[in-house]
Amino acid sequence: MAFEFEVIARDGNARAGILHTPHGDIPTPVFAPVGTQATVKAVPT
Repeated sequence: MAFEFEVIARDGNARAGILHTPHGDIPTPVFAPVGTQATVKAVPT
């Protein structure tokens, strides 16, 4: 399983690119929210 990162643009230390994975390509930067058990319990239904 190989991952590859292709840089498309740079601005100082910031980078934008594409993360190539066996399951598909992911454009970066990417917003990936993580719902821990505590934060999910705090969400009103």
